[in-house]
Amino acid sequence: MIRNVIIMTLHDLAIACQNKTLFLILFIPVFVFVALQLVDENEAVDPNIRIGLLEQGSYPPAMLTTLEAANATIVVTWQSNEAAAMQWLKEGHGDGVLIPHGTAAQHCALIVLEKTSLKTVTIVESINALQRALDGKSNYWIAEIHPVQESGLQRQMLPTWILMLVLMVGFIILPAQVAEEKEKRLLLGLLQTPIRETEWLLAKVSYGIILVVLAATLLHLLTAFDFSIARGLNYLAFLIAGGFCFSALGVCVGFLCRTQASARTLGVLFYLPLLLPSALADFSKPLHSVAPWVPSYQFYQPVKSILLQGGGVADFPLDILALLGAGIIALFLSYQLMRHRWLM
Repeated sequence: MIRNVIIMTLHDLAIACQNKTLFLILFIPVFVFVALQLVDENEAVDPNIRIGLLEQGSYPPAMLTTLEAANATIVVTWQSNEAAAMQWLKEGHGDGVLIPHGTAAQHCALIVLEKTSLKTVTIVESINALQRALDGKSNYWIAEIHPVQESGLQRQMLPTWILMLVLMVGFIILPAQVAEEKEKRLLLGLLQTPIRETEWLLAKVSYGIILVVLAATLLHLLTAFDFSIARGLNYLAFLIAGGFCFSALGVCVGFLCRTQASARTLGVLFYLPLLLPSALADFSKPLHSVAPWVPSYQFYQPVKSILLQGGGVADFPLDILALLGAGIIALFLSYQLMRHRWLM
């Protein structure tokens, strides 16, 4: 069985080279790399600053009075604890969180998403200016700055590009290939040999996973994204899980169609609704509430956390189980369609 799966997977890769599919997959990371080099890193900074404070935190009284007096430019939001404040910051509802630093209650540590952003500079300069206007001290309230993620706009866009690559393999390439084998009766002829349905399905899913890993690897090499071993293994685990899930769904979509043209059309109908809500969830509150119900979000959010925030598989056990479960269900449906020779 394993030998047959390997042979069919290599055959699919050879066909991908012959019909230029592999070149398409490898061209997209190159295009993404070139596009990212043209991205303008300058940010438009909102003049209003949203600062989070801890309800049980011990802050310098003068700082609290000054921040409340500056409510025209600095909006203070009280958070119940540090975990809630971090979640509030990561979801984009705030620009920074001040937490008590040391035991003297005279200094604070500023937590921001990105240390090198213009927004961080604006926060620090605004609060320091308020202190200088109050007492002229040079020993400022903000003693340290801790970033949640150290990355520029180019790196922040990587999870979106990875999601796009995975979905393109799953819903643009695989459905058309499956429909082509059905349309030309290649699959029907193959099933008359000792090859079993499960072997063919595993070969197709393995082919999809290989394409996903190849494209993602090339993209990371071009962008010089640095990995620790632990982060790389966590990322690879979700990349394989996502490739398995969406490749299996793509094979199932291909079985629902009679021709390549209908498979491409149906694939796009799946591709865009799975891509846009997850990729734009951070920019829209309605999409942020809808995105968790979209399967692609169970892949996108963990990958984003691993790449930008140092998360791991242990932080997203339900997400990886959901991806594997959806893939297994899709493979089971494809197996049933194969057994009944659906539209063959």
